[in-house]
Amino acid sequence: MNTGVKVTAFAAALAATFATAYGVGRGVDPVVAEAEPAEHGGHAAGEQEKGHGGHAGEVGSAPSLPGGLQVSEAGLTLDLRTQRVEADRAAELRFAVVDDKSGRIVTAYRRAHGKELHLIVASRDLTTYRHLHPVRAADGTWSVPVRLPKAGGYRVFADFTPAAKGARGLTLGADLAVSGRAEPEPLPARSTTATVDGYQVSIRGDLRPGAGSELVLSVAKDGRPVTDLQPYLGAYGHLVALRSGDLAYLHVHPNGEPGDGTTQPGPEISFTATAPSKGAYRLFLDFRHEGKFRTAAFTLHAGGPAAGQPPAGGEEEPGHHSR
Repeated sequence: MNTGVKVTAFAAALAATFATAYGVGRGVDPVVAEAEPAEHGGHAAGEQEKGHGGHAGEVGSAPSLPGGLQVSEAGLTLDLRTQRVEADRAAELRFAVVDDKSGRIVTAYRRAHGKELHLIVASRDLTTYRHLHPVRAADGTWSVPVRLPKAGGYRVFADFTPAAKGARGLTLGADLAVSGRAEPEPLPARSTTATVDGYQVSIRGDLRPGAGSELVLSVAKDGRPVTDLQPYLGAYGHLVALRSGDLAYLHVHPNGEPGDGTTQPGPEISFTATAPSKGAYRLFLDFRHEGKFRTAAFTLHAGGPAAGQPPAGGEEEPGHHSR
């Protein structure tokens, strides 16, 4: 056999080998180890919930994504049935949580902080925020009235734990369009104080990427410390943080609760939070006083100020109403 024939035969054999390997690769799915769902029961004071803040998984498993970035996770999908509303018009948001395997709507949930499900709606520029409590119908669909002040892109977050044994807490997210003339605003400057309805709220502490840190928020009214905050969903305050850019969701709870013998009703509310990465975060504190709910908003940076942002100071920023 001459050299040309040998080369041709070798090339043909090599091509056949690669073709066979390609066929095997196409015919066999990747092997993926499925971890058993973690039991999602009570949490220690100030502990950030698994599934709510992007904690890494168990030892040996791949790290999970921060909450709210996925519309589907752990075999469940957020079916947002209202995908568009008009700016500054009363509307109703309707949605359901669907079991991917059976196609059925989830109808049983574990209660957390007095509710089966917490719904957060935030604009992509993080200047509009709503913490809502929808009502579940017998068929499992949820609905809640909402009025969003300006046009643009929004993200809807459903924070819940199914009642199924072994189910873990999840935060699923879906996009909502608000029609009208959209004029996105820049992320508010880094701030450590906010005012809302005559209340002054300050924040002390820093967010740390990948590590827990304490954040202490202090509430005052007309310059005097508020020492009679009222319980709101089993706590004196609730804190939600959203990462600028992709709106990764971080939900934390206070270090202590009403009636535990040590937690005072103000002026300070202490939280422990872990940022999933460096970057800018928008924080929203919901609190209740004199029978009314209010929201104070702040901008903080994990891992140091972002490019073009000044160091934190006493900049005061207007608060946001969550209702």
